Amino acid sequence: MGRFRQASDDDGETAIDISPLIDCVFILLIFFIVTTVFVEETGVEVDKPQSSGSASDLESNSILIAITAEGKVIYGKKTISPKQVDGIVKRETSANPDMPIIIQADSESPHGVFAEVYDVAKAAKRDIKISFATKREN
Repeated sequence: MGRFRQASDDDGETAIDISPLIDCVFILLIFFIVTTVFVEETGVEVDKPQSSGSASDLESNSILIAITAEGKVIYGKKTISPKQVDGIVKRETSANPDMPIIIQADSESPHGVFAEVYDVAKAAKRDIKISFATKREN
């Protein structure tokens, strides 16, 4: 038997066996699912302030910290205190020293909480890149 096999009826038509094609599609699907880089979200919706145009895209491998309108600091879908940012920065940058921090502060959040989170993160690692997430202008 070759790639084509004779159909059971005698009308002279041949059929193509597509099972190897289906196997290849499933293998590719599994490959892309396994190799996809997942961006870990903070777990809270933040209404970011508007940007004037100096915005750039988020890096996929970064430490995301959110500050809600009520002044709560969120990391990994858990509420933390601003002082705990120190341990998070040290732990996350131990494997990758160049990993940036992105602070997603709500436009209505208290500025004092943002300043405290920023200061603690900067004190944990002096040469770390800290960014502030904003909305792009339409």
